[in-house]
Amino acid sequence: MVGHPRLGTRGSPLALAQARKVASAIEVAQHWEAGHIEIVPIKTSGDRIKDRPLAEVGGKGLWTKELDKALLDGSVDFTVHSLKDVESERPKAIRLAAIRPRGDYRERLIGPDSIEAIEKGATFGTSSPRRAAQMLAIRPDLKIVTLRGNVETRLDKVERGEVDATLLSSAGLRRLGLANVGTPVPVDVLLPAPGQAAIGIECRSDDDMTLRMLQTIDDAATHAAVAAERAFTRALGASCSSPVAALAMLERGKLRLRAELYSADGTGKVQGEERFDCWDLKAPAEFARAMLKDAPDKVRELFSGA
Repeated sequence: MVGHPRLGTRGSPLALAQARKVASAIEVAQHWEAGHIEIVPIKTSGDRIKDRPLAEVGGKGLWTKELDKALLDGSVDFTVHSLKDVESERPKAIRLAAIRPRGDYRERLIGPDSIEAIEKGATFGTSSPRRAAQMLAIRPDLKIVTLRGNVETRLDKVERGEVDATLLSSAGLRRLGLANVGTPVPVDVLLPAPGQAAIGIECRSDDDMTLRMLQTIDDAATHAAVAAERAFTRALGASCSSPVAALAMLERGKLRLRAELYSADGTGKVQGEERFDCWDLKAPAEFARAMLKDAPDKVRELFSGA
Protein backbone atom coordinates (compact mmCIF):
# COMPACT_ATOMS: atom_id res chain seq x y z
CA MET A 1 0.00 0.00 0.00
CA VAL A 2 1.60 3.28 -1.13
CA GLY A 3 0.18 6.67 -0.07
CA HIS A 4 -3.48 6.87 0.86
CA PRO A 5 -5.28 3.52 1.21
CA ARG A 6 -7.84 3.06 -1.58
CA LEU A 7 -11.26 1.63 -0.75
CA GLY A 8 -13.30 0.17 -3.61
CA THR A 9 -17.07 0.24 -3.45
CA ARG A 10 -20.19 0.21 -5.58
CA GLY A 11 -21.42 3.70 -6.38
CA SER A 12 -25.01 3.49 -5.10
CA PRO A 13 -25.99 5.87 -2.29
CA LEU A 14 -26.23 2.97 0.17
CA ALA A 15 -22.86 1.49 -0.85
CA LEU A 16 -21.17 4.89 -0.56
CA ALA A 17 -22.74 5.47 2.87
CA GLN A 18 -21.40 2.10 4.02
CA ALA A 19 -17.97 2.83 2.53
CA ARG A 20 -17.78 6.16 4.35
CA LYS A 21 -18.67 4.46 7.66
CA VAL A 22 -15.90 1.90 7.14
CA ALA A 23 -13.37 4.54 6.11
CA SER A 24 -14.21 6.65 9.16
CA ALA A 25 -13.85 3.67 11.51
CA ILE A 26 -10.40 2.86 10.11
CA GLU A 27 -9.28 6.49 10.26
CA VAL A 28 -10.28 6.67 13.93
CA ALA A 29 -8.61 3.33 14.74
CA GLN A 30 -5.39 4.37 12.96
CA HIS A 31 -5.44 7.98 14.31
CA TRP A 32 -5.56 9.35 10.77
CA GLU A 33 -7.24 12.57 9.78
CA ALA A 34 -10.70 12.38 8.23
CA GLY A 35 -10.50 11.79 4.48
CA HIS A 36 -7.14 9.99 4.60
CA ILE A 37 -8.70 6.94 2.92
CA GLU A 38 -9.55 7.42 -0.76
CA ILE A 39 -12.99 6.07 -1.71
CA VAL A 40 -13.05 4.69 -5.27
CA PRO A 41 -16.58 4.11 -6.69
CA ILE A 42 -16.75 1.22 -9.17
CA LYS A 43 -19.80 0.55 -11.36
CA THR A 44 -20.81 -3.10 -11.28
CA SER A 45 -22.82 -5.20 -13.71
CA GLY A 46 -25.54 -5.41 -11.05
CA ASP A 47 -25.85 -1.62 -11.12
CA ARG A 48 -26.10 -1.55 -14.93
CA ILE A 49 -28.57 -4.42 -15.40
CA LYS A 50 -31.79 -3.41 -13.64
CA ASP A 51 -34.57 -4.98 -15.68
CA ARG A 52 -34.05 -8.69 -14.93
CA PRO A 53 -33.70 -10.91 -11.84
CA LEU A 54 -30.10 -11.62 -10.83
CA ALA A 55 -30.56 -15.35 -11.39
CA GLU A 56 -31.11 -14.72 -15.11
CA VAL A 57 -28.00 -12.63 -15.67
CA GLY A 58 -25.21 -14.03 -13.53
CA GLY A 59 -26.26 -14.08 -9.89
CA LYS A 60 -24.53 -12.38 -6.98
CA GLY A 61 -21.29 -12.19 -8.95
CA LEU A 62 -22.82 -9.17 -10.70
CA TRP A 63 -22.22 -7.20 -7.49
CA THR A 64 -18.66 -8.42 -6.91
CA LYS A 65 -16.78 -9.25 -10.10
CA GLU A 66 -15.73 -5.69 -11.00
CA LEU A 67 -14.75 -4.98 -7.40
CA ASP A 68 -12.79 -8.25 -7.31
CA LYS A 69 -10.98 -7.32 -10.52
CA ALA A 70 -10.02 -3.88 -9.15
CA LEU A 71 -8.78 -5.49 -5.95
CA LEU A 72 -6.73 -8.18 -7.65
CA ASP A 73 -5.15 -5.85 -10.23
CA GLY A 74 -4.13 -3.41 -7.50
CA SER A 75 -6.45 -0.56 -8.48
CA VAL A 76 -7.76 -0.57 -4.88
CA ASP A 77 -6.38 -1.95 -1.62
CA PHE A 78 -9.61 -3.22 -0.08
CA THR A 79 -13.32 -3.42 -0.88
CA VAL A 80 -16.55 -3.03 1.07
CA HIS A 81 -19.66 -5.17 0.53
CA SER A 82 -23.12 -5.83 1.93
CA LEU A 83 -22.42 -9.46 2.80
CA LYS A 84 -25.89 -10.71 1.87
CA ASP A 85 -24.93 -9.82 -1.73
CA VAL A 86 -21.58 -11.68 -1.68
CA GLU A 87 -21.22 -15.29 -2.85
CA SER A 88 -20.43 -17.78 -0.06
CA GLU A 89 -17.63 -19.23 -2.24
CA ARG A 90 -14.93 -16.59 -2.80
CA PRO A 91 -11.65 -16.63 -4.76
CA LYS A 92 -8.69 -17.91 -2.72
CA ALA A 93 -6.77 -14.74 -3.59
CA ILE A 94 -9.33 -12.66 -1.69
CA ARG A 95 -9.85 -12.71 2.06
CA LEU A 96 -12.78 -11.51 4.13
CA ALA A 97 -10.64 -9.55 6.58
CA ALA A 98 -13.22 -7.84 8.77
CA ILE A 99 -16.92 -7.48 9.44
CA ARG A 100 -18.40 -4.45 11.14
CA PRO A 101 -20.93 -4.75 14.01
CA ARG A 102 -24.20 -5.94 12.57
CA GLY A 103 -27.07 -3.51 12.07
CA ASP A 104 -30.81 -4.14 12.39
CA TYR A 105 -31.28 -7.40 10.49
CA ARG A 106 -35.09 -7.19 10.30
CA GLU A 107 -37.00 -6.56 7.10
CA ARG A 108 -39.20 -3.47 6.77
CA LEU A 109 -42.47 -3.68 4.86
CA ILE A 110 -42.93 -0.77 2.46
CA GLY A 111 -46.52 0.12 1.56
CA PRO A 112 -49.24 -1.22 3.88
CA ASP A 113 -48.71 -1.26 7.64
CA SER A 114 -48.68 -5.05 7.92
CA ILE A 115 -48.50 -8.17 5.77
CA GLU A 116 -52.14 -8.89 6.67
CA ALA A 117 -53.15 -5.41 5.48
CA ILE A 118 -51.90 -5.96 1.92
CA GLU A 119 -54.95 -6.13 -0.36
CA LYS A 120 -55.92 -9.52 -1.77
CA GLY A 121 -54.22 -10.17 -5.12
CA ALA A 122 -51.91 -7.16 -4.72
CA THR A 123 -48.56 -6.92 -6.49
CA PHE A 124 -45.48 -7.51 -4.37
CA GLY A 125 -42.23 -6.29 -5.92
CA THR A 126 -38.91 -8.03 -5.28
CA SER A 127 -35.96 -9.59 -7.09
CA SER A 128 -35.19 -11.82 -4.08
CA PRO A 129 -36.33 -15.48 -4.34
CA ARG A 130 -36.21 -15.66 -0.53
CA ARG A 131 -38.50 -12.67 -0.03
CA ALA A 132 -40.85 -13.90 -2.75
CA ALA A 133 -41.09 -17.40 -1.26
CA GLN A 134 -41.54 -16.11 2.29
CA MET A 135 -44.32 -13.74 1.26
CA LEU A 136 -46.08 -16.39 -0.82
CA ALA A 137 -45.90 -18.80 2.12
CA ILE A 138 -47.84 -16.24 4.17
CA ARG A 139 -49.93 -14.69 1.39
CA PRO A 140 -50.29 -17.09 -1.58
CA ASP A 141 -52.72 -14.66 -3.23
CA LEU A 142 -50.01 -12.08 -3.91
CA LYS A 143 -48.68 -11.49 -7.43
CA ILE A 144 -44.87 -11.37 -7.43
CA VAL A 145 -43.29 -8.93 -9.89
CA THR A 146 -39.60 -8.16 -10.45
CA LEU A 147 -38.42 -5.03 -8.67
CA ARG A 148 -34.78 -3.96 -9.08
CA GLY A 149 -32.88 -0.74 -8.51
CA ASN A 150 -31.42 1.07 -5.54
CA VAL A 151 -33.38 1.79 -2.36
CA GLU A 152 -34.67 5.16 -3.56
CA THR A 153 -35.88 3.67 -6.85
CA ARG A 154 -37.80 0.91 -5.09
CA LEU A 155 -39.36 3.34 -2.62
CA ASP A 156 -40.45 5.55 -5.53
CA LYS A 157 -42.08 2.63 -7.35
CA VAL A 158 -44.19 1.81 -4.30
CA GLU A 159 -45.04 5.50 -3.84
CA ARG A 160 -46.17 5.76 -7.49
CA GLY A 161 -48.25 2.60 -7.22
CA GLU A 162 -46.20 0.57 -9.72
CA VAL A 163 -46.18 -2.14 -7.03
CA ASP A 164 -48.35 -2.34 -3.92
CA ALA A 165 -45.67 -3.45 -1.47
CA THR A 166 -42.05 -4.52 -1.11
CA LEU A 167 -39.51 -5.38 1.57
CA LEU A 168 -36.27 -3.53 2.29
CA SER A 169 -33.50 -4.10 4.81
CA SER A 170 -33.89 -2.13 8.04
CA ALA A 171 -30.12 -1.66 8.23
CA GLY A 172 -29.90 -0.27 4.71
CA LEU A 173 -32.69 2.21 5.33
CA ARG A 174 -31.06 3.34 8.58
CA ARG A 175 -27.69 3.87 6.85
CA LEU A 176 -29.45 6.16 4.38
CA GLY A 177 -31.13 8.16 7.13
CA LEU A 178 -34.51 6.51 6.47
CA ALA A 179 -34.85 4.58 9.72
CA ASN A 180 -38.55 5.40 10.11
CA VAL A 181 -39.62 4.37 6.61
CA GLY A 182 -41.84 1.29 6.49
CA THR A 183 -42.88 -1.14 9.20
CA PRO A 184 -40.39 -3.55 10.83
CA VAL A 185 -41.30 -7.22 10.54
CA PRO A 186 -40.25 -9.55 13.41
CA VAL A 187 -37.69 -12.22 12.50
CA ASP A 188 -40.12 -14.86 13.74
CA VAL A 189 -42.29 -13.84 10.76
CA LEU A 190 -39.58 -13.17 8.17
CA LEU A 191 -36.11 -14.61 8.85
CA PRO A 192 -33.44 -12.53 7.05
CA ALA A 193 -30.97 -13.53 4.38
CA PRO A 194 -27.60 -14.97 5.43
CA GLY A 195 -25.28 -12.01 6.06
CA GLN A 196 -28.10 -9.46 6.15
CA ALA A 197 -27.17 -6.13 7.83
CA ALA A 198 -23.48 -7.08 7.95
CA ILE A 199 -20.82 -5.00 6.16
CA GLY A 200 -17.77 -7.01 5.09
CA ILE A 201 -14.33 -5.72 4.11
CA GLU A 202 -12.11 -7.78 1.80
CA CYS A 203 -8.46 -7.48 0.82
CA ARG A 204 -5.92 -9.53 -1.11
CA SER A 205 -4.98 -12.69 0.79
CA ASP A 206 -1.27 -11.89 0.49
CA ASP A 207 -1.57 -8.25 1.63
CA ASP A 208 -0.56 -8.60 5.28
CA MET A 209 -0.31 -4.85 5.90
CA THR A 210 -3.88 -4.16 4.79
CA LEU A 211 -5.11 -7.26 6.59
CA ARG A 212 -3.66 -6.05 9.89
CA MET A 213 -5.17 -2.60 9.35
CA LEU A 214 -8.64 -4.00 8.65
CA GLN A 215 -8.58 -6.37 11.61
CA THR A 216 -8.50 -3.36 13.94
CA ILE A 217 -12.16 -2.67 13.07
CA ASP A 218 -13.38 -6.28 13.02
CA ASP A 219 -16.31 -7.18 15.29
CA ALA A 220 -15.52 -10.70 16.49
CA ALA A 221 -19.08 -11.69 17.47
CA THR A 222 -20.57 -10.55 14.15
CA HIS A 223 -17.73 -12.17 12.20
CA ALA A 224 -18.28 -15.53 13.91
CA ALA A 225 -22.05 -15.38 13.36
CA VAL A 226 -21.81 -14.44 9.68
CA ALA A 227 -19.08 -17.05 9.10
CA ALA A 228 -21.51 -19.69 10.38
CA GLU A 229 -24.30 -18.43 8.11
CA ARG A 230 -21.97 -18.48 5.11
CA ALA A 231 -20.70 -21.98 5.96
CA PHE A 232 -24.32 -23.12 6.14
CA THR A 233 -25.05 -21.57 2.73
CA ARG A 234 -21.93 -23.07 1.12
CA ALA A 235 -22.88 -26.56 2.25
CA LEU A 236 -26.36 -26.15 0.78
CA GLY A 237 -24.92 -25.32 -2.62
CA ALA A 238 -27.24 -22.33 -2.57
CA SER A 239 -27.28 -19.91 -5.50
CA CYS A 240 -28.96 -16.53 -5.93
CA SER A 241 -32.11 -18.41 -7.02
CA SER A 242 -32.25 -20.58 -3.88
CA PRO A 243 -34.72 -19.29 -1.27
CA VAL A 244 -32.73 -19.55 1.97
CA ALA A 245 -32.96 -17.58 5.20
CA ALA A 246 -30.51 -17.88 8.09
CA LEU A 247 -29.58 -15.94 11.20
CA ALA A 248 -26.88 -16.80 13.74
CA MET A 249 -26.65 -15.03 17.08
CA LEU A 250 -24.20 -15.35 19.96
CA GLU A 251 -26.03 -16.46 23.10
CA ARG A 252 -24.22 -17.44 26.32
CA GLY A 253 -20.99 -18.28 24.52
CA LYS A 254 -22.63 -20.40 21.79
CA LEU A 255 -23.96 -19.58 18.36
CA ARG A 256 -27.67 -20.17 17.81
CA LEU A 257 -28.40 -20.63 14.10
CA ARG A 258 -31.98 -20.51 12.83
CA ALA A 259 -32.59 -21.38 9.18
CA GLU A 260 -35.38 -21.88 6.65
CA LEU A 261 -35.36 -23.32 3.12
CA TYR A 262 -38.26 -22.78 0.71
CA SER A 263 -39.57 -23.86 -2.65
CA ALA A 264 -39.87 -21.03 -5.16
CA ASP A 265 -43.64 -20.74 -4.70
CA GLY A 266 -43.50 -20.87 -0.89
CA THR A 267 -45.58 -24.06 -0.66
CA GLY A 268 -42.61 -26.17 0.41
CA LYS A 269 -40.58 -25.34 3.50
CA VAL A 270 -38.19 -26.84 6.01
CA GLN A 271 -36.89 -25.03 9.08
CA GLY A 272 -34.53 -25.80 11.90
CA GLU A 273 -32.35 -24.50 14.70
CA GLU A 274 -28.99 -25.61 16.12
CA ARG A 275 -26.44 -24.38 18.65
CA PHE A 276 -22.69 -24.83 18.33
CA ASP A 277 -19.30 -23.31 19.17
CA CYS A 278 -18.03 -20.17 17.47
CA TRP A 279 -15.79 -20.89 14.48
CA ASP A 280 -16.83 -24.54 14.33
CA LEU A 281 -17.69 -24.26 10.65
CA LYS A 282 -18.23 -28.00 10.22
CA ALA A 283 -21.32 -27.88 12.47
CA PRO A 284 -23.36 -25.41 10.34
CA ALA A 285 -22.36 -27.37 7.23
CA GLU A 286 -23.65 -30.60 8.80
CA PHE A 287 -26.81 -28.76 9.86
CA ALA A 288 -27.34 -27.65 6.24
CA ARG A 289 -26.99 -31.18 4.90
CA ALA A 290 -29.41 -32.52 7.53
CA MET A 291 -31.98 -29.87 6.61
CA LEU A 292 -31.69 -30.73 2.92
CA LYS A 293 -32.16 -34.41 3.71
CA ASP A 294 -35.44 -33.60 5.47
CA ALA A 295 -36.64 -31.09 2.86
CA PRO A 296 -39.46 -31.75 0.36
CA ASP A 297 -38.30 -32.52 -3.19
CA LYS A 298 -39.47 -29.12 -4.47
CA VAL A 299 -37.14 -27.47 -1.94
CA ARG A 300 -34.19 -29.83 -2.29
CA GLU A 301 -34.04 -29.48 -6.08
CA LEU A 302 -33.12 -25.76 -5.69
CA PHE A 303 -29.88 -26.56 -3.86
CA SER A 304 -26.90 -28.29 -5.45
CA GLY A 305 -25.72 -29.59 -2.07
CA ALA A 306 -28.65 -32.02 -2.07
